[in-house]
Amino acid sequence: PNWTERAPLRGMPLLALWLLWLTGRLVLAWPWPTPLAAAVLDGAYLVALASYLWRELALAGTWGQAPIAVLISLYAVANGLFHSLALSGASTATAERLVLAVLLLLIAVIGGRLVPNFTRELLAQRPAAPVPASFARFDLAALALLASASLSWIVWPGSPIAGGLFVAAGLVHLLRLGRWYGWLAWQEPLVLILHLGYGWLALAMLALGGALLGVGLTQASALHVLTTGAVGAMTLAVMTRASLGHTGRARRAGAVTVAIYLLVNVGAWLRVLVPSPESPTSLTHLWLGLSAVAWSGAYLLFALVYGPYLLRPSLDE
Repeated sequence: PNWTERAPLRGMPLLALWLLWLTGRLVLAWPWPTPLAAAVLDGAYLVALASYLWRELALAGTWGQAPIAVLISLYAVANGLFHSLALSGASTATAERLVLAVLLLLIAVIGGRLVPNFTRELLAQRPAAPVPASFARFDLAALALLASASLSWIVWPGSPIAGGLFVAAGLVHLLRLGRWYGWLAWQEPLVLILHLGYGWLALAMLALGGALLGVGLTQASALHVLTTGAVGAMTLAVMTRASLGHTGRARRAGAVTVAIYLLVNVGAWLRVLVPSPESPTSLTHLWLGLSAVAWSGAYLLFALVYGPYLLRPSLDE
């Protein structure tokens, strides 16, 4: 591609980026190369993605989107730090917290744009419906509070200050979610799932804050509120909507799509509420198995149903 001109990421460049991502997954799952080679191949994808984002921002001059590129760059740094620590035999805990903090902020930033925008688009069809709040100083303060909590957690992982900040951030982000009137979107699951995904994010902050303060869930279970809940649900929410829109299909959730949403949420709840995680019993393993089947089943169902949509030409081409 001509790197001095903007162009859609499609065709061979997109395939090359996907293959780079796939290579990183394979070399970690099937460790035939040396650890150093596996680390380099795994880290190359995020570096390439961050470079592409910065290039697009520079060519388009859309510096208002720079926070996304900053977070992806931090993700790449955290991944590199993880591999460096692992190769040296040191603890990777700091790098893991940095990665999880980036995930928190990514969902808060991107979700804070997508959720109200798509809800506003839906509610515009109803003359008497309220208008979801636009991005304002309240949203900026909510993001700043989450960033402060995340930074405190990275630097002082056992600090009650970090716990208190996360609890405060969770409450503020629940208020932020309420400003978008998600309950009015119950008739359209394609929009409702975005609110549920953001709700998981706010719950993750509360659960992690409580764990750091010694209240409620363990820290491991609290992190599953983020990973299986917020990340799992929000990823499928965006993938289903984008897949329908970019293949020329109506952006409406059918029965199969609703089943996908139910499976990922049920799988997440089962994983978070698994009984006796620290002293496993046969019930624990059964519970974990059901969680894995439900959560992974949501992604398998997406691949089976949406895969053919994405492999064929768009209906509007």
